[in-house]
Amino acid sequence: MTSSADNLRRMLRRWLKPLRATPLHPQWLIHRIGKGRTDWVAQRADGAILDVGCADQAIKRELPQLRGYVGLDYPATASHLYGTRPDVFGDASGLPFKDACFDTVLMLDVLEHVARPGAALQEAARVLRPGGRLLVTIPFAYPLHDQPHDYQRFTAHGIANRLSAVGLRPVMTDEVAEGIGASMSCLVLTLAQGAIAAIAARSWRVIFVPLVLILIPLFNLASWLLSTLLPVAELMPAAYYVHAERRMVDA
Repeated sequence: MTSSADNLRRMLRRWLKPLRATPLHPQWLIHRIGKGRTDWVAQRADGAILDVGCADQAIKRELPQLRGYVGLDYPATASHLYGTRPDVFGDASGLPFKDACFDTVLMLDVLEHVARPGAALQEAARVLRPGGRLLVTIPFAYPLHDQPHDYQRFTAHGIANRLSAVGLRPVMTDEVAEGIGASMSCLVLTLAQGAIAAIAARSWRVIFVPLVLILIPLFNLASWLLSTLLPVAELMPAAYYVHAERRMVDA
């Protein structure tokens, strides 16, 4: 059942969309990260591509080196959560494709929503050709989302361990947004959520909503400034971008 807070959140998302590229928006940092993610993927994805958890297939338009593209999503997620239609309905933990048929597999902000992440990575390794690439983006310091299907977060060490366990060779893991930026972004999102909850409940706490509207841009700008002046790496990134490859000869 949809709550009044959910309805309000959707309405505000539409109204605030024109402001997303400005510090006035609670997801300003997330928007900046999203643009970088697109470039990161486009530089590495090529050949026949499988996009696991494709949602609206927005990344397809940004990939210049396509020899083929298949977007796959879970039925409940695509139909009920996003209202989208993938090329193929399926489960990341049991891909409906033959062995070694893709050059690149994408899992973009997907792995945290998979109940059996080890099985999903094993399946990605199976459908990759020798030398093929798996590109994973996964949040670390980020609020719960798409509930109840938000199951886990991974550290860089944890995801490297999972990749090695299924025969994939970790090539690189990039931290996205350092500690100050990531923590301030979570604070801003939490303040916005608190304001939405107060409005939806018609609580006396709505008196603090104007204060939240002032603090959001101030905290966003402070985040940008402090991240530039005092970057804190290897502590609490907003996300990880991971590039792994299937070995040319499986052990």
